[in-house]
Amino acid sequence: MTRQELVKAVAERAGHSQTAVNEILNAMIGTIQDTVAAGDKVVLVGFGAFEPVSRPERDGRNPQTGAKITIAASTTPKFTPGKAFKDAVNQAGK
Repeated sequence: MTRQELVKAVAERAGHSQTAVNEILNAMIGTIQDTVAAGDKVVLVGFGAFEPVSRPERDGRNPQTGAKITIAASTTPKFTPGKAFKDAVNQAGK
C-alpha cells in the first residue's frame, strides 16, 4: 500500500477529505520523527512503539576491495509491534 492509497483508505473509513487526512498523517509522522530524534520513545498502545536505538562503532569490510573499515556509531529508529497488532496480522494470515 502506498502513502496515497493509505490516505484514501483512511479518508473513506473516517469520512474525512483526503486533504485533511494527509495533513494529519504529515503531522503524525513529523511528531514521531521529532520525538524519536530527541531520544524519546513513542508508544501507541495496541499498535506498537517507536524508539531510538544506539548502534556501537564496529568493524566491517569494503565489499569492493575487501579492505577493513570502521563503521561509525549511529542511532537508528526501531519499531516494535504491539500485541494487538501482531495478533491481528497473525489472524489475517490464517
